[in-house]
Amino acid sequence: MIYAIQNQIQEQLNSVSNSLRAFSLKLTGNNDDAEDLYQDTALRIITNADKYNQGTNFKAWAVTIMRNIFINNYRKKVRRNLIIDQTPNNYFLNSGDRTVENNGESQVTYDELLGMVNQLPEDFRVPFMMAYQGFKYDEIAEELDSPLGTIKSRIFFARKKLQKMYNTANVERRA
Repeated sequence: MIYAIQNQIQEQLNSVSNSLRAFSLKLTGNNDDAEDLYQDTALRIITNADKYNQGTNFKAWAVTIMRNIFINNYRKKVRRNLIIDQTPNNYFLNSGDRTVENNGESQVTYDELLGMVNQLPEDFRVPFMMAYQGFKYDEIAEELDSPLGTIKSRIFFARKKLQKMYNTANVERRA
């Protein structure tokens, strides 16, 4: 009886094989991955032949199995945070031994930025620096004994003033 069911499943699998292969290629976009997905699906169909309800749509059952395998594999890849490098010779994966110096767009140094921060009025500078150091807004408000809204406003305006100072320095540097 079991052999008869497996033979019947095998015949039905053979009859929808081309459709399943096309669907796997559509899901993966890659011939090798599509073939792997098809093989995994065929294996799952054959090993779970006893779970197929005779008289129901076999192709829909097979496509559902394939889609679920694809989704599960995708989720595993995302969780593992795999880097798939499809460049020739794995260029991006193998380029990590070189360091690239990045001086930024305007060559502004940390000292210059710190000098700009120090030019801010104390009411703006202190909360800004505390936020920069990682304090949360409510912690800053409690420490400085000021309302939370005031602290948020001062940090916002400090950022705006620094941005204006930065842009002015940048224009002067280019001139």
